[in-house]
Amino acid sequence: MKSAIIFLALFFASCHSIHLSFENKFNSKIRISDESVIKNAASMFYGIGAISGGGATSKLLQNYPQNQRDQILDYLFLPNFGASLHMLKVEIGGDSQSTEGTEASHMHHSWDLNYNRGYEWWLMKEAKKRNPNITLYGLPWAFPGWVGNGTSSPYNYPSLTAKYVLKWVQGAKDYHNLTIDYLGIWNERAYDVEYVRLLRAVLDHAGFKNIRLVVGDGDWGPAHDVLNDPQFAAATFALGAHYPGTLSSDEAKRTGKPLWASEDFSTFNDDIGSGCWARILNRNFVDGGMTSSIAWNLVAAYYDNLPFPRCSLMTANEPWSGHYEVTGPLWMTAHTSQFALPGWYYLPVGGGSGRLPSGGSYVGLTDSNTKQLTIIFETMSHDHSECIRPSLPPYTVKPQNVTIKLAGAFASITQLYYWKSVLSYKKGDSSTYFVKQSPLQVKSGQLTLFLDVDVVVTLSTVATATKGQRSQPPPSKPFPLPYSDNFQNYQPGSNPLNLVPQAGFFEAVKLSGGASEVSAQPQALCQVVTLATLNWCPLRLTSPYTVMGNWSDISVSASVLVPSVNSTTGIFVAARIDQGGCGAFQAKGLFLWLFPASNQYAVTNDLAQTKKIKGGSFVYGYDAWVKLTLTLQSGKYTAKIGNQTVANSETLPGSTPSTGFAVVH
Repeated sequence: MKSAIIFLALFFASCHSIHLSFENKFNSKIRISDESVIKNAASMFYGIGAISGGGATSKLLQNYPQNQRDQILDYLFLPNFGASLHMLKVEIGGDSQSTEGTEASHMHHSWDLNYNRGYEWWLMKEAKKRNPNITLYGLPWAFPGWVGNGTSSPYNYPSLTAKYVLKWVQGAKDYHNLTIDYLGIWNERAYDVEYVRLLRAVLDHAGFKNIRLVVGDGDWGPAHDVLNDPQFAAATFALGAHYPGTLSSDEAKRTGKPLWASEDFSTFNDDIGSGCWARILNRNFVDGGMTSSIAWNLVAAYYDNLPFPRCSLMTANEPWSGHYEVTGPLWMTAHTSQFALPGWYYLPVGGGSGRLPSGGSYVGLTDSNTKQLTIIFETMSHDHSECIRPSLPPYTVKPQNVTIKLAGAFASITQLYYWKSVLSYKKGDSSTYFVKQSPLQVKSGQLTLFLDVDVVVTLSTVATATKGQRSQPPPSKPFPLPYSDNFQNYQPGSNPLNLVPQAGFFEAVKLSGGASEVSAQPQALCQVVTLATLNWCPLRLTSPYTVMGNWSDISVSASVLVPSVNSTTGIFVAARIDQGGCGAFQAKGLFLWLFPASNQYAVTNDLAQTKKIKGGSFVYGYDAWVKLTLTLQSGKYTAKIGNQTVANSETLPGSTPSTGFAVVH
């Protein structure tokens, strides 16, 4: 075990000064020189945030029973209760797959405006209801095809793109009374200098000078243009990087701009995920000077068999049962978010923040008047804090004593509130999260703290923190069957709550003419994306479909109509589909297809139709309703179109997955 002494001093002067030194019982010493506390934009704390989007990560949340839904939202947003987030970052939906599914655009076409599509508006309002001071950040992952005007880039016609983003901002304000604080450019894709300048000018002209642009949302590349282009620098408020591995570039630091980890974490929310988040929350500042860290994602409200299951602060993917799970990363967030507010300042590395001599790190934060002090320690070991990305170089952490010396403005502090999380990875042991300890007494400006490996400790003058708790959620249950939906109870333009689009977008529409008469229903579900989108996923998904559940034996049926105008080439129902997300085009399962133009049907083992099992003729007339049914039971399958059985088999093809989604196209 090693000991260390930290001298933390803050003096009243034009520049505040902080002294730190370390000394262990083996007489090894680390002396940290004085550093000024510079109160500028680059050292200001902008808060801890989380992302809804990228994409469809919050899809199932809105369908929860109100009691449980409110509890989940309280855990995420209510100050001094749970994660108590300072920032909510949302996807500006683009009608295209963006990780877990497709989020609806507010403008499917240039003449179309609908500010009730999707759930991000609702989520932002719920966040504001709980914390009026939470900041809002919008970012596109993809764009509707019309924005590119026949091209594959949103930058070829920058005025169209700027107009599109402006309309989203205006809709937030005019229809939902939401003030957007930050905007990004294009998630993890190239930025364009001219477009950034234009977007800044368009926002200013429309009266949105308050909105700040976070440029990059990928790597630190924009720093070069900030240093060399004064107009671009003036348009850029902050540089945002994704999964920076706690490091920023030298160029980024030289800009003097706020540096953010504008997307980070993305790791399964078990104890190792908790260790990952705790480590990078501290070290993003200590190693990289980043003053805001934003987790992907906010809440895992999507099916577990989609990509990156439960890579979130908490899990809520069973609206039918009301079950949800408050997980460790949420409480790791609280170690910072409940003890510091945006507008506070980080104490500089070497002057109140830094690495611990026996492994781990600490950060200090103070309010603008230097009346409050918060220090967060983490001693996460390598193997217990690896994030999903990037790779983590090896390092060691040992138990250690830390003696903290407070001086200057902090010398009068006599007590620090003490909160602790202990992560245990031994079989049979359980971790403890965010537990309030007895306050630590400060004597003559000094106190000593023992830090074991894999712990997080917050010491603070802030007395308002709590570990909030709502009533126990209901137990987990499978998706209930039988399940049916005739889509009559949805507002036009809305997406059914249990269906998660993977390509294209499906929304409730009013029927007219013959379609309404034949169906005897005034409304139906319609795939509404008719132009190729400007995608975030590397490959275009040309067969729109929407998924739900996870079953083995299942019967899936849908009454479908193909219009004679803007018609699709093929429609299908499917079962045991094994993939969604950007890899959805590789999906395998069992598919029943109907091709109206050729009056053919097919049964295939994959979405790409490369593994055909059976096919034949079936006469279908456009603008007519027909029922497709696919039943899998006890290793057998039956396919029906209308009342006609077109295929059946006593055995399933060997490549058919054992379980998977039910799918409608």
